[in-house]
Amino acid sequence: MTSLAPRPLWAGRALALVGVLLVAINLRTAVAALSPIFSDISVDIPLGSLGIGVLGTLPPLCFAVFGLLTPVFQRHLRLESLLLIALGAVVLGDVGRGLSGSYWMLAVSSVVTFAGMGTGNVLLPPLVKKYFPDRIGLVTSLYATVMALFSLFPPLVAVPLSDATNWRISVSVWGVFGLIAVLPWIRLLVRDRQQTPPAAVSTVEGVIAGPDAQLMGRAWHSSLAWALGIMFGITSLNVYAIFAWLPELLVDSAGLDPALAGSLLALYSGIGIPMALVIPILAARLTNISVLVWVGGACYGLGDLGLLLVPSTATWLWIALIGTGPLLFPLSLVLINLRTRTQAGSVALSGFMQGVGYIIGAVGPLAVGILHQLTGEWTLPLIFLLATVPVIVIAGLVVARPRMLEDGWHPTGRTLDR
Repeated sequence: MTSLAPRPLWAGRALALVGVLLVAINLRTAVAALSPIFSDISVDIPLGSLGIGVLGTLPPLCFAVFGLLTPVFQRHLRLESLLLIALGAVVLGDVGRGLSGSYWMLAVSSVVTFAGMGTGNVLLPPLVKKYFPDRIGLVTSLYATVMALFSLFPPLVAVPLSDATNWRISVSVWGVFGLIAVLPWIRLLVRDRQQTPPAAVSTVEGVIAGPDAQLMGRAWHSSLAWALGIMFGITSLNVYAIFAWLPELLVDSAGLDPALAGSLLALYSGIGIPMALVIPILAARLTNISVLVWVGGACYGLGDLGLLLVPSTATWLWIALIGTGPLLFPLSLVLINLRTRTQAGSVALSGFMQGVGYIIGAVGPLAVGILHQLTGEWTLPLIFLLATVPVIVIAGLVVARPRMLEDGWHPTGRTLDR
């Protein structure tokens, strides 16, 4: 692969940079916009623990399903066209959630929103590769940081905005960002149509085609792929369970008011920002990444124990610890490339990890909701989350062993260079 001399980010592509960052804003806001105001929503729409658990399960489930479907859609549409459809789904879903008069309308609207977000998750990397082939690392870091920042804002403003107006505005206001994000991509789509003949859409330089089916099949038989998928999945399980249930847990067990509980959810989200910046760099430089696995597992364990045993004492510390545990998420992402030799192997491992991982992640909010509804307390849900920590550590230690995915495909360790 020929290295490209870096050009200034704004050299003929400032609009694309703005577009990428605006899309990133829309890929996490809706996930944390509901849970801080479930009590307000329940006045108009009865939810219940099981209903809340289902809503918390939808983000990872939709991310998994539409992550797998997006490459199929992209065979028939330009990247920009499909992205505009995804942004339209986000806006439609946000507005639909605000207009909901029943639980089922709220759930269906949430599915539409998360479907758009899941499609956007998949489209951003090839768009970065298309418009910024010489700045992939920098632009990826920028949009990942924006995603983390805008997962922080909804928990902070949801309760005050709901109190000042109503919960419907608090939920649907995030659609404004989707409308804004559409604008640069309309112009970029027009420009792309003018510059690229339709017959060449599927072969635009830098856009990676779907992984070879044989390679994906081999990933299913790899212990490394399974270990990475499980580590990523159990981390997602914990993350989405916390996003769905932390405010209510803190109100019930720690005696906090909803606004403060929402602020602590924002603290949980905010800790992910420095983790996203630092962990990939550390992982690339460390000779043994098992120390990162142990740190992530220990933070999860101590944080969950604190909430289980003394939830009203040093609550911020327990939240900070369980917010540090998801350092395993950026670690999983960077290991896709650190544990593969070829581009084909990287694509295969990424598809397997995220497909399996988000399916596992979808179990978290629902399981916590069922356990809470059965017992009426938070003891059993927290014990369940604690029980996942050894699984994360064991899977992480398997991944930490220095080996490559392709080495299991060829007895000699040799792979075909693509």
